[in-house]
Amino acid sequence: MIYSSVLAHFLSLNPDYQVRKFGSGREVLACIHEKPDIVTLDYTLPDATGDQLLSQIKEQSPDTKVIIISGQEDIRVAIGLFKKGAHDYIVKDADTQEKLWMAIQNLRENIELKKEIETLQKEVEKKYNFQKVIIGNSAAIKKTFNLMEKAASSNITVSITGETGTGKELVAKSIHFNSERKKMPFVPINVAAIPGELLESELFGHEKGSFTGAVARRLGKFEEANKGTLFLDEIGEMDINMQSKLLRALQEREVTRVGSNEIIKINVRIIVATHRNLLDEVKKGKFREDLYYRLLGLPIHLPPLRERDNDIILIARNFIEQFCAENQTVRKNLSVEAKKKLMQYQYPGNIRELKSIIELACVMSDDEEINEEHLQFTAGTGSHSQSPFTIGDNGLTLKDFNIKLIQHLLENNEYDVVTVANKLDIGKSTIYRMIQNNELTLAKKQDRAQ
Repeated sequence: MIYSSVLAHFLSLNPDYQVRKFGSGREVLACIHEKPDIVTLDYTLPDATGDQLLSQIKEQSPDTKVIIISGQEDIRVAIGLFKKGAHDYIVKDADTQEKLWMAIQNLRENIELKKEIETLQKEVEKKYNFQKVIIGNSAAIKKTFNLMEKAASSNITVSITGETGTGKELVAKSIHFNSERKKMPFVPINVAAIPGELLESELFGHEKGSFTGAVARRLGKFEEANKGTLFLDEIGEMDINMQSKLLRALQEREVTRVGSNEIIKINVRIIVATHRNLLDEVKKGKFREDLYYRLLGLPIHLPPLRERDNDIILIARNFIEQFCAENQTVRKNLSVEAKKKLMQYQYPGNIRELKSIIELACVMSDDEEINEEHLQFTAGTGSHSQSPFTIGDNGLTLKDFNIKLIQHLLENNEYDVVTVANKLDIGKSTIYRMIQNNELTLAKKQDRAQ
């Protein structure tokens, strides 16, 4: 009782703590429905033993951390209490008060961290709400929503197809963060971005010294994603030999690190994505048929932006709001003519391209309205027109896209570097450096033709 009185006094001095002191097990159980974060429990109470009370506390409030203080040094007693869910066991001695104080301080830090993680998790779940991630109400996208909901309610493998820029990774994240695995890792890997000879190590991990450059053990993506979701983007680019190793890992639900014989069991949900038609790749002999059917699972096809009707305007408005909020500028509206121009374009780069077009239009517009002249397409806005920044090439990297955007603005602003830098909100030194690296040119079109 002396320990509890002194501890209660010191804890009460901190305004962040709400402290209550009880003299019997009956009093504790009468209030345990309040789900306290921590209970400090003397092993010997007038109406119950510590292990009896511990069992009842954990049954009624599983998340409550219980610290038991006892005069018994019998290790078997401590082990028994730990098995029943005790967080800590402190033997009474001259340092009991200090030990108990430190245990509570450490627990408080862990509890606060857990609450922060839970808060972040809720924010992530809101962020990846289907209706927020993919904006639209067209028939094509409603079908996609329905399939995403079915995917989130099970552990079935999901295969996402669609053109470049349609948002395949966002769909994969949305499925994960709305599934029962949402508290576990979501691990993405772009198969096309990793050289074939390194992909096995990336997926399965490696041991120190297993090959030149392997200076330490490294866990693979399968291990990182254990109990969560592994997203294999651009799966159609995987080498045929690597496909057989992936198939075995999926069938056996186990992996072996490069340079090791240890078998590691895995529990991973697989979501794959590709812009290719994998069935065509199977027919060409570039993709294993058995792996194709293993990965097919629930197929979700993302429609291209040109097939989503008025969704184009809804998405454009969303991008305008985002850009204006991020840049702290007045919100802009689309004119009637601008809407018509947006609806007539084909968007070979899909949503990614629309975002770039809208952000540039926000920069080009000097007032609260975006007009058709602010929408930078190539000549014409017909069904076959192309963006000046993609030139019909869906394989452009972000760097290529930026180069084409800056070059386009230079050509339309009489090669005035300062003007272009101000419009894009970048340093003029960035543009000069790109010119020095021969990524941009200040020569006029007629000069280049000579």
